[in-house]
Amino acid sequence: MHFDIPDLRMFIHVAEAASMTAGARRANISTAAASTRIKTLEGRLNTRLFYRDSQGVELTPAGQKLLKHARAIMRQVEYVKSDFSDHSSSDVGHIKIFANTTAVTDFMPEVLANFLSQRPAISIDLQERLTNDIFRGVLDGAADFGVTSGEIKIRGLEALPFSVDRLVVVVPKHHPISSSDIVSFQKTLEYPYVGLHEGSTLLQFLKAQVEEIGVQLPLRIQVYGFEAACRMIEAGVGIGVLPESSAIRYQKIMSVDLIHLEEAWASRARSIVVREYESLPESSKELIREIKKFHQ
Repeated sequence: MHFDIPDLRMFIHVAEAASMTAGARRANISTAAASTRIKTLEGRLNTRLFYRDSQGVELTPAGQKLLKHARAIMRQVEYVKSDFSDHSSSDVGHIKIFANTTAVTDFMPEVLANFLSQRPAISIDLQERLTNDIFRGVLDGAADFGVTSGEIKIRGLEALPFSVDRLVVVVPKHHPISSSDIVSFQKTLEYPYVGLHEGSTLLQFLKAQVEEIGVQLPLRIQVYGFEAACRMIEAGVGIGVLPESSAIRYQKIMSVDLIHLEEAWASRARSIVVREYESLPESSKELIREIKKFHQ
């Protein structure tokens, strides 16, 4: 079975845009030419890849399967281009990363600032995603690698642990539980919570924990970012559960106290997830080494 790289790239554009016209525009070709390429691809596979209607196109089950493979193929093509570039292989390229809230707001900005300052020919696309979306994105080839916390039970992924993510309870000074050294998660649910936005992996994780207890997370307000959460907590709006590394940083400039959680799940391994480490271009491997080095 023969595949043309331009046809696969065209297929990805149409699938992601959910539109033949928009996909063709991304590929800088006419809609008619795009349609012909898709029909050619369908003929070679002997299957239908899109449902078509007046609103656009939608992937068939076969199309969804091909999208996963096509992304992986195109990602490998980019890896080959990067490794055989005229530039040093670790100093050029584009790296796409899916990461959880803690990584995006806590340590990746500093890691990337240092990494990019020494490599002007490299560009980075860092996106905050939920844990399952991180796994799916890496598996499907939509991201070069992911950064997440907790157990990794997804087949087809390599996990590269690099540090521990400890969660602590952050409370305003003189709060009823501020004098405690350690507290149960269930005890904290007696008080209003300052939570992160709905797209936050940490919020989804905490919601999963309260579901096991059989109650609801007592959210009083939701904000974007750990600094905003700590400011709300300092003002007495509520309490919150945040990564210890971030909480310690804001404790230095705000009137808040930190309390350890007694649950074992409060300590979670941070890991980088990849499909196959050895197949990554040198630029991605170098960035992974920088992330590990930052946490040593």
